[in-house]
Amino acid sequence: MVLFINLLERPVPVEGQPIDPEIRKSWAWWKVKKWTIHILNRLYTRFGDLKLQKPESKAFAQMFQKTYSGKILACHMQLLNAIRGGDYLPDRVINLVLQYLTNSVTKNSMYQMMQPQIDILLFEIIFPLMCFNDNDQKLWDEDPHEYVRKGYDIIEDLYSPRTAAMDFVSELVRKRGKNNLQKFIHFIVDIFRRYDEASADLKPYRQKDGALLSIGTLCDKLKQTDPYKSELETMLVRHVFPEFSSRVGHLRAKAAWVAGQYAHINFSDPNNFRQAMHCIVSGMHDPDLPVRVDSVFALRSFVEACKDLNEIRPILPQLLDEFFKLMNEVENEDLVFTLETIVDKFGEEMAPYALGLCQNLAAAFWRCMASSEADDEADDSGALAAVGCLRAISTILESISSLPHLFTQIEPTLLPIMRRMLTSDGQDVYEEVLEIVSYMSFYSPTISLDMWTLWPVMMEALNDWAIDFFENILVPLDNYISRGTDHFLACKDPDYQQSLWKALQSIMMDENMEDSDIEPAPKLIEVVFQNCKGNVDHWVEHYLRITIERLRRAHKPYLKCLLVQVIANALYYNPALTLEILNKLGVAADIFNHWFAMLRQVKKSGARVNFKREHDKKVCCLGLTSLIALPAAKIPADALDRIFKATLELLVAYKDQVAEAKKQNEEAADDMDGFDADEEDDDEVDSDKEMGLDDEDGDEVSSLQLQKLAAEARGFQPADDDDSDDDFSDDELHSPIDEVDPFIFFVETVQGLQASDPARFQNLMHTLDFSYQALASGIAQHAEQRKNEIEKEKSEKANAQ
Repeated sequence: MVLFINLLERPVPVEGQPIDPEIRKSWAWWKVKKWTIHILNRLYTRFGDLKLQKPESKAFAQMFQKTYSGKILACHMQLLNAIRGGDYLPDRVINLVLQYLTNSVTKNSMYQMMQPQIDILLFEIIFPLMCFNDNDQKLWDEDPHEYVRKGYDIIEDLYSPRTAAMDFVSELVRKRGKNNLQKFIHFIVDIFRRYDEASADLKPYRQKDGALLSIGTLCDKLKQTDPYKSELETMLVRHVFPEFSSRVGHLRAKAAWVAGQYAHINFSDPNNFRQAMHCIVSGMHDPDLPVRVDSVFALRSFVEACKDLNEIRPILPQLLDEFFKLMNEVENEDLVFTLETIVDKFGEEMAPYALGLCQNLAAAFWRCMASSEADDEADDSGALAAVGCLRAISTILESISSLPHLFTQIEPTLLPIMRRMLTSDGQDVYEEVLEIVSYMSFYSPTISLDMWTLWPVMMEALNDWAIDFFENILVPLDNYISRGTDHFLACKDPDYQQSLWKALQSIMMDENMEDSDIEPAPKLIEVVFQNCKGNVDHWVEHYLRITIERLRRAHKPYLKCLLVQVIANALYYNPALTLEILNKLGVAADIFNHWFAMLRQVKKSGARVNFKREHDKKVCCLGLTSLIALPAAKIPADALDRIFKATLELLVAYKDQVAEAKKQNEEAADDMDGFDADEEDDDEVDSDKEMGLDDEDGDEVSSLQLQKLAAEARGFQPADDDDSDDDFSDDELHSPIDEVDPFIFFVETVQGLQASDPARFQNLMHTLDFSYQALASGIAQHAEQRKNEIEKEKSEKANAQ
């Protein structure tokens, strides 16, 4: 430690320092200073807070704080003094020193050491770092693209003295605002006053830039603090809006940025909001590129805050035109975020522009990919912008989801992206591309033959390297099978059924595959059985074999539920064939015993451990009910009795869950703020642990849009939702069994048994105790009620058309 302190205190020789700034910052003396500060910062971060220490490190932390942390602070303050005198200090050194000071603000002993010099530090060192400087001007004039890149590059922020200065001011007013906020604001107001009073030639333009940056940096604090929050609109009108027309480019840019920071405040005069927004829009065709870019970013906030879209609607074509001019010039994901916001805000109104938007975004995507591939060592701005382009395309596709004919027009533009990026070339954007494939395969009028060419590409990826994306791949594969069933069944070159079987067999039989990794596999088998009823008899045994084999090895209850539901779906598909296969494999008794045991399993609260969703219960009901229709030779009397009782219990549970979900939906409609789908009681948290779905499992589908589409496309929920105990209703999901009412199906099946074998039916009824007879009677009444409700719904739909 003494050596480090000595290196910090030792002055850097003046003689021998390189003149070139790029060489000078890497000069050996300055590199020693930089790495010394780096090491000390790391020690301070790790040992600067006694509350965070483990027992074995407390002694060292106490020694470090008592003996050295203050000395290091004093050395750092002395180093920063060079800035006051105009002496040289490398940017990285300034950044690291300010990081140390920022961390010291929260610690009383360190802040007390800093306090006597806080005004000098704040007004003579920190604030000048926030002002526009010679290097900024040079970059603005000579390379505006680089100026923009540096201004919005996260990596640059890690090394920037200006960003470190902003962080220090933010932390100071957040933690020590009582003593510092007022005087800092007075300092800023004084700069505003002097700027206003000076003649055009003598105005402190760069100080005004720093003052505006300060106001923007403190936005959150000022919006919450009296008396400033009531004066914000006046401040904007008086000191920010006039700079939209400044003769100085960097002030026009800073005015746009600050206006964007404050777009969400409550304007007492709507004309002020309107004026600012129109100035932002005008800034999009400013002669200086940085002004245009800052204006686009600010526009995002104004679009979000705009209460009357008629303010923007008339200029929408002009806005989109300016967007794409900028996207041709600059690769930046923030540009695309603004475009996403506009598309999201206007929804279906974007239909006339959808094709053009997708074409421009596709072109921008290819440019971003080309620049990213051309220089692997370059920053990630091109790759990030490429992701942004794909996300924006998804947003557009969602906005036109009710206009299927547009998907046919857009498809040729997006096909090359999907073809290329579904291979290993697209690993960095795979989720985003799958999301686009999901939209295209779900909302298009039909799945074209060109779109079908993507199936082999996805299957090859799944077999090779893309198992981590299995949950994402599930969605488009489901769409292909459920919406293109005839082609899926008929085509033999390529053989889609065979390729699906090979992939699912390989995944489910892989002993090294974790339970959570293969959850989409049984879901896809369900898709096949439900959509291809009567057409895939030859696959039933194959799929049952791998399902039963995996069930023997499964640990997680959630996967066990999915695997049992494969058997339930097979029974619903063809009960006689399925039962014959189960008997042939010698597992029928074991499977049903296991299934019934899972159905009986409850927690202390009485809540079910397994088959929690409406969809799960419904599938089990349909599978078990299908068995009731089989002749006596297939189902012995004692087995029929067990099946009948289990089905009755399931139907009652399903009925209660549907009713509860309906009640919750009605309450949510009455008071949206009163319903929080993310709230969990203790049971729900326990349930997630029991089902083996920890946070890792919940991360499989990170894209919110993809989850939403998955929900719309099928009766599946991501595993973390499936597993909750909150009686979640999935009645807004779509699957082939949606049109099947389990109560009516059950009652009609029982009536069929009564008609075909009255003696067997009478024997079954006599063996039931009173409670089950009451349940059966209640289910029969509910089935009749459901018939009437369904007829009424059909009639209302017909009349509406």
